[in-house]
Amino acid sequence: MLGGDVLIMLVALAIGVWVGFGNTSRDSNLALLIAAGTAPCFVCCMIATRAWEAGILGRGSEEFSRLLRSIASTSVLVGIVGLAFQVSATRPWVFGVIPGMGVLIAGSRYLLRQLLYRQRAQGHCVHQVLAVGGAEWVSDLITRTQRAAYHGWVVTGACTPDGAGPNGAGEVDGVPVVGDLDATASTVLRGDYRVVAVAPADGWSARRLHQLAWDLEGQGVELVVHPGLMEVQGPRLHVAPVDGLPLLRLTEPRFTGLPRVLKAVMDKIGAGLLLLMLAPLLSAIYLAVRSDGGPGFFRQVRVGQDGRQFRMWKFRSMVVDAEKQRQGWALSATDGAGPLFKLKADPRITGVGALLRKYSLDELPQLFNVVTGSMSLVGPRPPLPSEVATYSRDARRRLLVKPGLTGLWQISGRSDLSWDDAVRLDLRYVENWTLALDGLILWKTIRAVVRGDGAY
Repeated sequence: MLGGDVLIMLVALAIGVWVGFGNTSRDSNLALLIAAGTAPCFVCCMIATRAWEAGILGRGSEEFSRLLRSIASTSVLVGIVGLAFQVSATRPWVFGVIPGMGVLIAGSRYLLRQLLYRQRAQGHCVHQVLAVGGAEWVSDLITRTQRAAYHGWVVTGACTPDGAGPNGAGEVDGVPVVGDLDATASTVLRGDYRVVAVAPADGWSARRLHQLAWDLEGQGVELVVHPGLMEVQGPRLHVAPVDGLPLLRLTEPRFTGLPRVLKAVMDKIGAGLLLLMLAPLLSAIYLAVRSDGGPGFFRQVRVGQDGRQFRMWKFRSMVVDAEKQRQGWALSATDGAGPLFKLKADPRITGVGALLRKYSLDELPQLFNVVTGSMSLVGPRPPLPSEVATYSRDARRRLLVKPGLTGLWQISGRSDLSWDDAVRLDLRYVENWTLALDGLILWKTIRAVVRGDGAY
């Protein structure tokens, strides 16, 4: 990773020097001087943001978030130096060469990530994990690692308080229980585990955790500890030591400030450009939908940020009297969970509508909602008022941000998701939002839409 980033940096800077960005009639070597100053700035920023930290490759949006901060910091530093010494020749480097270098590095890292994911899907480049804790938590970790196989963790053993699984069984979800809490250290030392994941359990104390950490020193084993409370990560999670006791400090999620302003600006610009680019496609879809004599658009009241209602636009994908037909059906007819009403083989869907739904083309008019500010490009699924009326307290937190044209729900299964999974994903987005996460979701949405899985 480090070698590839440095190589791309050198190539980008060499191109900048060769083109002569920044050269003046008085100094033909100015571009070379700027490149010589940019290189150490970039290296220092990558180190400061821990963008070359071991194990960061392939770990969600955090990898690209650190890279983005490094590139932005490099541009700012070069720009400040150029301003301080009144060297206007740094402008093409700040606004061209350095951002271009960042795009190339991000592209190379994405290719490396896909190669790594492919290897892990085949069972290579994975770490065997020993899960230590209660049987319920061990089961949850097994489910999560199987669902996120790209992370590279495979739970192959477990240590529980009583050395057994549920109801005295010798396994948890097919993973053997290899010992109790007292046997954790010896089990790790005689096994082939690369990761030991520890969660709160009866009989487990801070002292025992310290002793386990000491026993594993020098063994090449990574020790990870479950925070024990909630799924929060990223910029909200900080370490606040008190007299040597490391406490996790949880800050409130911020829904204002410069990052949110940037998100709003990018939403409007991105949606506007997409509408211009897709205008011929939108026109063709509109005419195809109108071919059955009904209206081309379908407008429906949805609930947005802070509970404000708005009219969401979609291409009509059902027969004209679809809502009346639904009212005549029993609630038991739904394939959805919770307050959602879904049918995998909904007879109300038209032939054109089935194609539109498969590839989410019926959602494209929501770009108008993004331009007007009632929606965002990325966010939780926009709910109906009838759904919101049944929301629990945790589900209502989805309304803290604008609903999105796409989101974690779109790239994680779409309509195949259960209600609980949909809420969990939306809350994860609300609690841990970053601009880098938005970018990653938008990129993955393309693949989810092309594949057409889970759409009905």
